[in-house]
Amino acid sequence: MNWTWFHKLGSPKWFYEISGRWLPWLAAAAALLLTVGTVWGLAFAPADYQQGNSFRIIYIHVPAAILAQSCYIMLAVAGVVGLVWKMKLADVALQCAAPIGAWMTFVALFTGAVWGKPTWGAWWVWDARLTAMLILLFLYFGVIALGQSISNRDSAAKACAVLAIVGVINIPIIKYSVEWWNTLHQPATFKLTEKPAMPPEMWVPLLIMVLGFYCFFAVSLLLRMRLEVLKRESRASWVKAEVERSL
Repeated sequence: MNWTWFHKLGSPKWFYEISGRWLPWLAAAAALLLTVGTVWGLAFAPADYQQGNSFRIIYIHVPAAILAQSCYIMLAVAGVVGLVWKMKLADVALQCAAPIGAWMTFVALFTGAVWGKPTWGAWWVWDARLTAMLILLFLYFGVIALGQSISNRDSAAKACAVLAIVGVINIPIIKYSVEWWNTLHQPATFKLTEKPAMPPEMWVPLLIMVLGFYCFFAVSLLLRMRLEVLKRESRASWVKAEVERSL
């Protein structure tokens, strides 16, 4: 198997060049998907027979929750790559993705509270899934704090990688909490092995929103990583050439 592409990912210059080509396409896809999904979900999807129009917050809540968990898995993978293959770009990805993941977790918790008030009659309950999501937010905060509090970049990278890897055990707890314990939270909205409980006119816009959130995440991550790469490689000749070209 040819692993040339994998080793290229460790090159800041190659990453900066290839990410510049991807960004316009990802940005266009994010804008299109989020616009279509939002308009379809909020304006044209039918109201839920039990929850009425309050269910429409699902089009923000579910994509944010899915992305928050996926982002942390990415942090753990980046941590493994950084520890095993010593790729500095892996630490860049980890540090840049953590704040985005924290925001997505916050959005998921906030929208969940807004949704929970008319559904459960309370803004917050110490439900298993809600508690696990709150722990996920604290894990994100821990990674961010470690990265900023340790002055030595290599030491900070190792500490953040270890925390990301250890903390990933929380992800299956979030996913299977509604099956392992009796909780107020509804079961998973998407299951690959089962037919969706919602009609197509309700779950198709949700799927579009999930894809749109992923594209938005990719755009945000690449922009943050490109800026961080320029900061870390500021003395490299290719960075100086890039700066001169943009002036």
